[in-house]
Amino acid sequence: MSLLRSKYYDHPDGEDAFGKIVATNKYAVSAGLAWSMFDVLTLSKPQGYLPTLGRFAYNTGPLMGMATAFTLTTLAATNARGKDDKINYFIGGFAAGGVFGAWKHNHVAGLCAGLFLGIAGVIKKMSIEQGWEFFPDTPLKQYGGLNIAENNWTIMADRPKNWTTEKPQE
Repeated sequence: MSLLRSKYYDHPDGEDAFGKIVATNKYAVSAGLAWSMFDVLTLSKPQGYLPTLGRFAYNTGPLMGMATAFTLTTLAATNARGKDDKINYFIGGFAAGGVFGAWKHNHVAGLCAGLFLGIAGVIKKMSIEQGWEFFPDTPLKQYGGLNIAENNWTIMADRPKNWTTEKPQE
């Protein structure tokens, strides 16, 4: 299995730390690069290559740290407690909130983020245990598009293909 194709739930909780770190950091890198691009283009507007790379590192690095903190703390809590339950995800979310607080140099923001991420982790674990999803993978029905011939959503029905304007002669 390719390393970049690893998913968080390929192995049970408490196993395959490196694969789980890669799986969570894929999303952290994606979100970090997207936010960094927005930050560089609209908010901070750094001048030069090094300040731009610094903004990318400033935004992406802590998000990767939060993902790693969640993964490793959840893994350690699962192994230390010997149970695979929602409390491990709450502890992992709280650890990720601690990294956020350290990034922002604000312990109140870290506490609030820890509570929020801990509750989000509990809800995620509940969804895994109970078999429901926040964002299902079912594709939405698409209306319109570039190829109008394939998607004709007119109100009138098409004429029958064998119609004529004259009455048939007898």
